[in-house]
Amino acid sequence: MNTVELLGKTLKKTACLAPMAGTADTVYRELCVEQGAVMVTSEMISAKGLCYNSKGSAELCRIREKERPMGLQLFGSEPECFAKAAAMVQKYEPDWIDLNMGCPVPKVVNTGAGSALMRTPELAMKCIQAVIRESSVPVTVKMRTGWNAEEINAVEFAQCCESAGAAMLTVHGRTKAQLYSGQADWEMIKQVKQAVNIPVIGNGDIRSGKDCQEMYDTTGVDLVAIGRGSYGNPWIFREVQAYLEKTPYRPPTAEERMEMLLRHIRMILDRSEKPETLAIREARKHASWYMAGMKHAAKYRALCYQLSSYAEAEELTEKVLCEVHE
Repeated sequence: MNTVELLGKTLKKTACLAPMAGTADTVYRELCVEQGAVMVTSEMISAKGLCYNSKGSAELCRIREKERPMGLQLFGSEPECFAKAAAMVQKYEPDWIDLNMGCPVPKVVNTGAGSALMRTPELAMKCIQAVIRESSVPVTVKMRTGWNAEEINAVEFAQCCESAGAAMLTVHGRTKAQLYSGQADWEMIKQVKQAVNIPVIGNGDIRSGKDCQEMYDTTGVDLVAIGRGSYGNPWIFREVQAYLEKTPYRPPTAEERMEMLLRHIRMILDRSEKPETLAIREARKHASWYMAGMKHAAKYRALCYQLSSYAEAEELTEKVLCEVHE
């Protein structure tokens, strides 16, 4: 198996888990690491939230040893706030700090943060430099290809990030305007990789081992990140490794899928401080994703969004398996 040196770590050159706000929480990350994700990053953490001592922001900084190597991802648009937040998260001992300059969500972009920073490269550079001053670990950047089809500036922006001191870049091959629709532009990822001397991770449209190999071949990136392709499918990291190593891969059986669904829900409930009736709501979307590809999947996905207890989840998985074996 080929390896790659990133941020002082020697990693298998397979795939890592992309940071996903509202999805890739501690349970999600741990399950993906178990299946072979070589590194993970936290959900987006508000730099301003940390500065104002937000309990929710602080909770997102927790790192479990089973998740390492792991970085903490900050978002914001004010260098001073970024610097203070970077100093505050040092106590959690992240393996690196990632700065989100790619989020396309309006409530983030409208504050000048996320992908809006790609329109203000000078400010982005000040933010990077401010975090570097306060960080004892490498500082990386997550970005997109640009604002929209008329404002593609990934290469120039990547070079600005490198000159500001960023240790690594992750490029999602879509513009802010695309959100998560359309096709990822792997050619632009390739151009970024060729334009900088720091490591580049490629992200976008990886749904199989074959896709991962093609991104490596097409772009020359140092590592591939998988986001939505891992929805209900933590096994994709094992599939990627098998494909790259040219070894056999056996997809999970229906029973294994339902077992993982229930385990995922149990872990969410165990780690939540909320009552089961509230915590289960956070598990509903995850449960629905495990139904993909199952017989009558649409019907069962809808039922997942009605779950109000773990017992109901058990009953649902039993129904699914009964239909599978009819």
